[in-house]
Amino acid sequence: MLTVILPDGNTLEYSRRVRTIDVAADIGSRLAKATLAAQLDGQLVGADCLLPQEGKVSLRLITKKDPEALGILRHSCAHVMARAVMRLFDGVQLAFGPTVDNGFYYDFRLEHSISEADFPKIEAEMAKIIKEDEPFERVDEPRDRAIQLCKDLGQTLKVEHLEEGLAEEETVSFYRQGEFVDLCRGPHLPSPRAIGAFKLLSVAGAYWKGDALREQLQRLYGTAWFSKQDLDEYIERLEEAKRRDHRVLGKQLDLFTIDPMVGSGLVLWLPKGAVVRRQLENLIYDELIRRGYQPVYTPAIGRVELYETSGHYPYYSDSQFPPIEMAGVDGKRGERFLLRPMNCPHHIVIYQSKPRSYRDLPLRLAELGLVHRFEQSGEVSGMTRVRGFTQDDAHIFCTDDQVADEFRGCMEMTQYLFKTVGLEEYRVRLGFRDPAGDKYVGAAEVWDRAEAALEEVCRGMDLPELEIETGEAAFYGPKADFVANDCIGREWQLGTVQLDYNLPSPERFGLKYIGADNRPHQPVMIHRAPLGSMERFVGMLIEHFAGAFPLWLAPEQVRVLVVSQKFEQYGRQIERQLFEAGLRVSGDYRPEKIGAKIRDAQLQLIPYMFIVGGREMEQGTVSVRDRREGDRGTMDLHSALEKLNAEIQAKTAR
Repeated sequence: MLTVILPDGNTLEYSRRVRTIDVAADIGSRLAKATLAAQLDGQLVGADCLLPQEGKVSLRLITKKDPEALGILRHSCAHVMARAVMRLFDGVQLAFGPTVDNGFYYDFRLEHSISEADFPKIEAEMAKIIKEDEPFERVDEPRDRAIQLCKDLGQTLKVEHLEEGLAEEETVSFYRQGEFVDLCRGPHLPSPRAIGAFKLLSVAGAYWKGDALREQLQRLYGTAWFSKQDLDEYIERLEEAKRRDHRVLGKQLDLFTIDPMVGSGLVLWLPKGAVVRRQLENLIYDELIRRGYQPVYTPAIGRVELYETSGHYPYYSDSQFPPIEMAGVDGKRGERFLLRPMNCPHHIVIYQSKPRSYRDLPLRLAELGLVHRFEQSGEVSGMTRVRGFTQDDAHIFCTDDQVADEFRGCMEMTQYLFKTVGLEEYRVRLGFRDPAGDKYVGAAEVWDRAEAALEEVCRGMDLPELEIETGEAAFYGPKADFVANDCIGREWQLGTVQLDYNLPSPERFGLKYIGADNRPHQPVMIHRAPLGSMERFVGMLIEHFAGAFPLWLAPEQVRVLVVSQKFEQYGRQIERQLFEAGLRVSGDYRPEKIGAKIRDAQLQLIPYMFIVGGREMEQGTVSVRDRREGDRGTMDLHSALEKLNAEIQAKTAR
C-alpha cells in the first residue's frame, strides 16, 4: 500500500502502481490537465514519474503557477531547439543544454557556423515541432547500454560524459521526443504544447565542459515563456537592459576601460569613474568610523602557507591565479606567494600581532582590499565579473556573547548603505551548509550553533524578505547575502555578512583572547562586505541609474554654459565660485550655439547646467537647468548653491 501525502496534509492511498499524473487525475480532471511536473519527496520529477509501490511519499503537483514551472518549460524548449538544429544541419554533436536566468542554451559541435541569419529558420522548425506536440518520454537505461546507445547515435560527446563524468552512475536517463533522443536527467513537460512563446537570443563560443584547453563549441541561447505577452515584456526589459549596459555607458561616459594589454577582467578606473568610486569610499569610511571600525592596510599577496592554513588554498584553487614561485637557494625550494583571493587571512594575522584581552573585543578591522580570482575567460564581463576587484571588507573578532549584536550591526550597516544609494528593494538569502557536502570545514555542532545564531538575529530584524538556501554557505561558515533589485527588476547579489567559528579554531589559526576569568578563549569571527566589491557595485549602479548618477555621486555635478564667448569671463567667475564651494564643475566656452552645448551636457548626463548670458551677467545670476526637469528659472548664485548643497547632503537619488 502506498500513501501519498499532499501539501495540505490530505492523503491518498493506492494498492496499485500509479504515476504522478494519475494522482492529479484522482484529485480532479482540471488539475490533471494543468499538471506539468511534480515534487516527490523534495525532488523534481516528471508528470509521468512512477511512484513507489508501497510506503509514504510527499507529493506536490506543479502547474504553471509554481516558480519551478518556467525552468521546466525552458529545459524542454532547449530540447526542442536542439531537435530543430539537428533537423536543419548535418553532423550535429550534442553537448549540454541547461536553463539559465530567464532562458536556456544548448552547446553544439557542428561544421556549420550558426549566425543570427539562421535564427528565423531554426525558430520556424521549433514552432513546427511544438505544433506536432509529440510527448517527452523518459527512458532509463543501465550505463553500459546507454554508452552503446550514444555510440549508435554517433554522439561522441555524450559517450565521453557517460564514461567519465557519469562513471559512478549505474543507471542514467534519456528523454525521447519523436526521432530526437538526448541524455538528460529531466524533468520535462508532458508535451511541448505548454511552450507559449519562445525566441532565440544570441550565439557565442563555449568550451567543452568549460575547459579552455578543450575544443570550442557553439552555444545557442534562447528564452521561453508561457505566453506571448510574457515574452514581449521580457524582450522589452532586455532592450532596456541593453540601453543601460554598463560596458557601453562606461565607455561613453569615460568611467572605466579594460585593455587587453593590461589583461582581461582587470579594470582601469578613469578619472570620472574614480570620482564615483571615491564618493562611495568616503560614504563607507565615514560610516566605518561612526561604527567603531579601525581601518588597516595589507599587501595584495601572501605566502601560500597563509592560505593553506586558512583553507582558501586548495579549497579555491580552481579560481585562483597560480602561485608565484621564487628562486631557491642551495637546492632548496624557494618561497611561494599567492595573489590573495580573500582579505581575511591578513586581518587574522593583524589580530595575532599582539595578545588580546576580552576588553579589546569586539575588534573591528576594515579595509578596501584588492583581491584576485582567476575567472574563466567566458565568464569575465565588464565590471560585474572581473579578475581583480576591491572588497569593502571588514572582519570583526568578538566573544560569543557579542555575536548577535555585531552580526545585527553588520546587517544594519548594509541596509543603511543600500538605502543611501537608492536600493530600496532587496531580499536576504541565508546560506547554510549542506550536511551531505564535503567542501566545509569544522564540526557539525559548530555549524549548527552558527546557523542558529545567524537565523535568530535575522528573524528579529526588520528585513523585507528572508529565505534559507542549503548548500550556499561559505566553506568556513553560514552567511547572509543581500540580493538587490535594480530599477528594471533585475537581481544583483551584492552585500554579504558571514559568521565564522572555524578560521579562529585550533585546526586553523588558533586565535585566542584572555577572558575575564584570566583564561584563554577562542573568539568568533564575522566577515562583512556591505557592497560586495567596488567594481561590481559601481557596474550595477551605472545600469541602475542608466549612467545618470544622483548629484552627490555624479563625476561632474554642474556645467557652466555661456550663451556666447562674450560672457566667458563671467562664466569662469561662476565656475571658480562653484569650485571653491566644493562642487565638481566644468565650463563650456566653445564657440557653439547654446542649444548644442545643452544637448552635449544632456548626453553626458550632467545633473545641472548653469547657463549665463547678458541678462545673468547684469543681474549677477545664473539660469538653472535640471537634467531631468529642464529649466528651473533664474537664481542668484547663493540660492542655487543652497539648493544643490541640500540635495547633496540628503544624498537624494532621483
